[in-house]
Amino acid sequence: MDMKRDYYEDVKLFTSGVVFFWFMVLMIFLAAYPFIVKNYYVYVANYIAINIIVVIGLNILVGYTGQISLGHAGFFAIGAYGTLILMTKLSFPFLLALPVSAMIAAVFGFLLGLPALRLEGPYLSIATLGFGLTITRVIGKIEFFGGRQGLHAPELVIGPWHLNTDRDFYYLLMVITVLMTVGARNLIKTRVGRAFVAIRDADIAAETMGVNLVFYKTLAFAVSAFYTGIAGGLFAFVLRFIEPELFSLFMSIMFLAMVVVGGLGSIMGSIAGACLLGWLDLQLRNILSLPYIGSWLESLSKSYFSLTGVSNIQFIIFGLIMLLIMLFEPLGIFGIWIRTKKYWKTWPF
Repeated sequence: MDMKRDYYEDVKLFTSGVVFFWFMVLMIFLAAYPFIVKNYYVYVANYIAINIIVVIGLNILVGYTGQISLGHAGFFAIGAYGTLILMTKLSFPFLLALPVSAMIAAVFGFLLGLPALRLEGPYLSIATLGFGLTITRVIGKIEFFGGRQGLHAPELVIGPWHLNTDRDFYYLLMVITVLMTVGARNLIKTRVGRAFVAIRDADIAAETMGVNLVFYKTLAFAVSAFYTGIAGGLFAFVLRFIEPELFSLFMSIMFLAMVVVGGLGSIMGSIAGACLLGWLDLQLRNILSLPYIGSWLESLSKSYFSLTGVSNIQFIIFGLIMLLIMLFEPLGIFGIWIRTKKYWKTWPF
């Protein structure tokens, strides 16, 4: 019988030889990826990796702790602007500016978590929405942050390495993404993660059993904001330029949609949701350039709608995906994976 005798067995990265084998296959594929695809797809991988970090952090808050947030674009902006300001104004090296800006985002997350002690459901989502909108407005009004003109990212230098291209930045980003993913997986399996899940399932019962709601609810916000701040700082160097309009309400909704589509309360679901919707987000921005579909939508729009409205087709597609997920597979992509795995384990019986 496979029986666990210690809680620390839960945080073992390789629980079997099969897991170790496929992990090594994944690492080899990630290492070879920039050499087997065009440069654009390296940029796509960088964009998706940043979304993965954000969605994992948001899932810790929404999926594991049960607290809704529509303001993560604000933490994303704090991470991005904080990293660039620390590097350009205070001459911080990148590897120091990135975690410091993420800690600043975590402090804001802690402060935002205080209303969560009395708010829940739609009331909490409105409070976080107000935070996200306020942050971008404040940043846009202060010239120190570049105002409406935004900020350009400086040259990224780490020791003797100059990371000037997407391929150069890819390897740094993948290392950080893997480390953040493993860190989140282990966190959920520790005492802290169990407290998060207990609060999500029944906060009154959890408090009765000794879980400190004040500490763990604010900690969940801080950890989630830290992850998002890290992703924001990396995002600034993927785009090389940031402005307040980038961190819109739609960005927060996209992050939440990735969590729902991937699967609430699942690290693997977070990765799947970020990969799917991140890729769709990039593809649908230039939907008219897609073969066959683009020309059909253009003729349809000219006949019945306005051509400028075609760019909004991505909102319809994302909404349709979320609707189908909630109707037919509430556990998201991760739920589909679980059902598929169980089917093949018991096939043909």
